[in-house]
Amino acid sequence: MHPSHHARTTPDKVAYLIAETGEATTYAELEARSNQVAHLLRELGVQPGDHIALLMENQQRFYQVCWGAQRAGAIYTAISTHLGRDDTAYIVNDCQAKVLITSAQMAKTAAEIAPHLSPTCHRLVCDGDVPGFERLEERLAGLPETPIADETAGQDMLYSSGTTGRPKGVLAQLSGAAIDSVTPLMTISQKDYGLGPDTVYLSPAPLYHAAPLRWNMTVMRLGGTCVIMQRFDEARYLALIEQHRVTHTQLVPTMFVRLLRLPEAERRRHDLRSLRCAIHAAAPCPVPVKHQMIDWWGPVLWEYYAGTEGCGMTMCDSAQWLANPGTVGKAVSGELRICDDDGDEVPVGQTGQVYFANAPSFKYHGDQAKTRAASNKHGWLSLGDIGYVNEAGYLFLTDRKAFMIISGGVNIYPQEAENVLITHPAVIDVAVFGIPNEEFGEEVKAVVQPLDMANAGPELAAELIQWCRERLSPIKCPRSIDFDPALPRQPNGKLYKRLLQAL
Repeated sequence: MHPSHHARTTPDKVAYLIAETGEATTYAELEARSNQVAHLLRELGVQPGDHIALLMENQQRFYQVCWGAQRAGAIYTAISTHLGRDDTAYIVNDCQAKVLITSAQMAKTAAEIAPHLSPTCHRLVCDGDVPGFERLEERLAGLPETPIADETAGQDMLYSSGTTGRPKGVLAQLSGAAIDSVTPLMTISQKDYGLGPDTVYLSPAPLYHAAPLRWNMTVMRLGGTCVIMQRFDEARYLALIEQHRVTHTQLVPTMFVRLLRLPEAERRRHDLRSLRCAIHAAAPCPVPVKHQMIDWWGPVLWEYYAGTEGCGMTMCDSAQWLANPGTVGKAVSGELRICDDDGDEVPVGQTGQVYFANAPSFKYHGDQAKTRAASNKHGWLSLGDIGYVNEAGYLFLTDRKAFMIISGGVNIYPQEAENVLITHPAVIDVAVFGIPNEEFGEEVKAVVQPLDMANAGPELAAELIQWCRERLSPIKCPRSIDFDPALPRQPNGKLYKRLLQAL
C-alpha cells in the first residue's frame, strides 16, 4: 500500500507520466527520488510534524517531493499556482514552512514573494534559477536513494479555495503511523471504485487541489499508473482516454459542459470503452448535464460530496443517481444531519445547513474562530452548504450558505438559476449572485461566459432571462446579465463569486 512496495515488485512500471510531454516516472525512479527528498528534508532540519510548501505546476518533480515529504513525516502544503504574490506569501508564512520548493515556471511569483518570507525558510527551485533560491537538483545530487532511518507517515495540509474569504489551512492530526498504513480513501477507492494495480487514472486538474493530489497518490499506493494533464483540454482529454486505455478518471461539472459543447463528430470519434469509472465532485452538476453524460459514456459516473476538511462524505453511482436525479449520494463517512439556524435537525425534505455527525475532526490552522464556526452546538461539522435529505437518505445540495441571496425577505439560492442557464446552448459558464437593491435589499444578477463572445449583447441577455423565466419562478431569475469571456473559476470547479461581486 505504498510506492516503495511497488518499486520492489514492479520497478519498471510507470507510476505516473505527464500527458503533454510523455515524461514518465517508474516506481523505481519514484523510490529513488522520494528517498533523496526525504534525506534532504532531514538535512534542512525538517522533523516529523514540521511543514514544507510546494509552489509548482503539474510536472515530474511534484510527486517526488510529495512522497519524500510523506516518508519524512512532514506536513506538505501544495499552493495554487493561480494565486497572487500576497496570498502565496501568506500561505507559506501561515503554514510556517521550513522549506519552500518551487520551479522555474513559477520563477516570477517565487521572486516576488521572496522578500516577504521568513529568513529561516529554506528556498529551493528546480529546472532553473531564482535569485535567493538554491538549485534542488544540486542539493539532491549524491544523497542516498535508500530510505531514511526514521520513516513515518506525513500528510498534506491544503488551504481552502478562498471563494468566500482568505484561504485557510485544513489540518488533521498526524497519525504517527507507518508510511504504508491504509487510509480511509484507499478503502473507499478499492471497494467502490475498483482501483488497483490495473488502474490507469487520467487526472486533468492541477495537483495542488485536494482531489487530484490525493487520488493520484492513492492510485500510486495501489500500484496503478497515473496520466497527468498539465492543463485540461476537452479534445485532448478524450484522445488520452483512447491512447492510454484509461480505466478511471475524475472531473468537475464545468469539464462535462466543455466536453458536451464539442462538435458531435469530435465526441464520437474516440474509443472510450476502456473507461470503467468517471468520478466527479467539487461543484454541483446540473441534472440535464449529467443525464447527457450518462447517455454518452454509460453508467460509469460516480459522484461524491466532500471537502478538503475531510469531515464527511456522500457518494452515489449512476444507478442511484438516475433513481434520485440531482442527488450527491448517501453518507459513507459520517452521518448526515440537516439543521436550522439554531443547530436543530429539520424534518426530512426540509432545507437547512448540511452537517456530518460522528465524522473525523479537523481544525483550520491558526484560526480558532473559523474552526468553531464549522460546528454547531451538538459538535456536528459542516462545510457551509445548504441542502436536504429525502426519505431514502439521499442528500441534495441547494447552494452554499455564503452565496444565498435575500431579496424582499425571500431566500434565493443562485445554484437554481445557474443550473438552468448552463443548459442554454449558447452558454459555457455562468455565475449568479446578489447585488444591492434599494427596495428589496438584493436582486439577482448573472454573469455569463458565452460560447462565442461575438454573440454577447442585449439580445442574448434577454433570451437568457426569458429562458430562465420559462423554467423558474421569476423571483429566482436574474434581472440583468453581463457577459465575460472567462469567469474566475479555478480548475477544481470552484467559482470566485466575490471577485465578480466586487466589480
